[in-house]
Amino acid sequence: MTKLSFGAHPFLLGFEQLERLVERTAKTTEGYPPFNIEATSENAYRITLAVAGFCEEDLAITVEDRQLVVRGKQGDDGQERVFLHRGIASRAFQRSFVLADGVEVAGASMEHGLLHIDLRRSVPETVVQTIRIGSK
Repeated sequence: MTKLSFGAHPFLLGFEQLERLVERTAKTTEGYPPFNIEATSENAYRITLAVAGFCEEDLAITVEDRQLVVRGKQGDDGQERVFLHRGIASRAFQRSFVLADGVEVAGASMEHGLLHIDLRRSVPETVVQTIRIGSK
């Protein structure tokens, strides 16, 4: 049985990086924090992460090599508390999303324990290029 990869297909020239992006995305199995992804318009998206207990200072949003990375780490509040039951997670996390070419972060906001990250896809102009055939 032969494994056919994206980069090996004769009609997909220059898409070798797509296979690496799919493999990198498949490695993300962590389920915390939960999130939603929605299309807010034809060229806009919103990622919403449930980050109850985190404040804005505890969160960092970066774009690294076309990968949106959201990190959260709660600081110690300095109080000595005794929990009878601890069901609210307060662990550090890192959640990654691979962004397609042309997708940029438009902004981020927090509301009621939810972190909203708005994404915008710029639509490239159609380019028609005529190639001259020259002799050597």
